[in-house]
Amino acid sequence: MTFEHDPTSLTDLVRTEPATLALPIAPDTTEEQLLALWLHGKSADTVRAYRSDVDAFRALIGKPLRSTYLFDLQRYADSLEGAQATRARRILAIKSLLSFAARMGYTPFNVGAALRAPKLEDRLAERILHEKQVFAILDAAENNPRDHALIRLLYNGGLRVSECVSLLWRNLVDGIANVKGKGGRTRVVRLSRGTWEELTALRPAEALGDDRVFPMTAWNAWDRVRRAARRAEVPMPVSPHFLRHSHGTHALRRGADLATVRETLGHVSIATTGRYLHARPEKSSGDYLAV
Repeated sequence: MTFEHDPTSLTDLVRTEPATLALPIAPDTTEEQLLALWLHGKSADTVRAYRSDVDAFRALIGKPLRSTYLFDLQRYADSLEGAQATRARRILAIKSLLSFAARMGYTPFNVGAALRAPKLEDRLAERILHEKQVFAILDAAENNPRDHALIRLLYNGGLRVSECVSLLWRNLVDGIANVKGKGGRTRVVRLSRGTWEELTALRPAEALGDDRVFPMTAWNAWDRVRRAARRAEVPMPVSPHFLRHSHGTHALRRGADLATVRETLGHVSIATTGRYLHARPEKSSGDYLAV
């Protein structure tokens, strides 16, 4: 027995909602309008990355989202090259878009739910510096006050690099930083006295409240951290996020409670913060063995 291929789209085959149901978006919403809705409110860096991922996906499959099958997603996933984390991010971006499209009623169901993203190796322990390494990196930036203040804020405040470079002078008030993080969520981060004094000493007399504390791109900040780490002879390619990871681990080791670290770092889930407890364990059952 043979079966002929039915060219009918999945949209025609599956109807999960009555036609009269009011949807969050207009029935004639275009794909470009859907993308704009999905990207709304995300940071500039996230928008650029997601837009690039979606453009690559659409170019490969060569068809509208409403006509996308699981086979198309698998073909896209199989075509990806590069680091595992990069491939996973690109797949998750497409899954996020397709999930959003289904929630908005743009597509009848979420075809992306059936696609598995690759599981990432947990390498958090490799991205945590020793305190001596942090001090060495700071010492290596001693001759450049702005770089030194940037690195110190990344570590002491536990900020993401995007949060650092978007910080405005008006966001710094009485020893605290009002930080705009992921998803537009704002949190208050109390800084050490030394960090606060170093930041305020950087402010030019003519600086306005809406001027940025670090007028540079995230990539430029990343490069400054990397170069300081090289001068400090740290035997690993250090990124700004290493300083954030180190903040969480070092604070917990020195007695900070999980809730405080979570609030400072802006984690949505306490489980995310809890990873720092296990990344560099101070005890092992092996300590009790004879060899």
